[in-house]
Amino acid sequence: MTEIIDKLNRFREKEKFADSEWDKRGLNPSDSDLCLKMETLLNNCTDSLIASVQQNKNGRISKRILKNGLQKFNKLDYDTEEKEFICDYFFELSQILNIDIKNDLNNWLYGFGLSSMIKVMSALKKSDKIIETLSQNCTKCDSKLETFIMERQSDIPDLAYDIVKCKTCGEYNMIDKGPGIKRLKFGNYDWVEQLLKEEYDSEQAKTRLEQIKFFRK
Repeated sequence: MTEIIDKLNRFREKEKFADSEWDKRGLNPSDSDLCLKMETLLNNCTDSLIASVQQNKNGRISKRILKNGLQKFNKLDYDTEEKEFICDYFFELSQILNIDIKNDLNNWLYGFGLSSMIKVMSALKKSDKIIETLSQNCTKCDSKLETFIMERQSDIPDLAYDIVKCKTCGEYNMIDKGPGIKRLKFGNYDWVEQLLKEEYDSEQAKTRLEQIKFFRK
């Protein structure tokens, strides 16, 4: 128990969103106020975990604390890189406690429809080798919207259309990736919304895209 508490305290004391940490990921730091908000939410969760371990609570309690801590992050407030960064830290906490929350991280990052198919790449620590790149041009600025495929599996169905936001110009686009994708990474876009194909056909998805363009100007 002492070892776990020591690890949690070290995690608590670390400046998790310092410029040097963003640099390790090859990214520019996010706004300082947003970094402070993320740091505070993570530290609050860590404080609750430390208290739980000190009181000899069982693993189910710690898992609940982790899941509740993750849900305190409103994912609409963060871009893709920030959300992946947050998931990395929650995965690190789960590893300290020997608790499996990969499905919860997938659900939070990608939505329930695709969470069983698309894994949180950094959390799983698998090879980051790109085996295929899907690309289409932004309908407004013509920038390439690339989806990097890291792993395929033939029995994974084609579940959804994705509404994404171009990082270059902010235009909303629709991506239809097709079946067989097990792991992926976003390129020059942020994921916005998932339209399940059991609920939307192609024309309905396009209509929804136009609604998003209109209401989120």
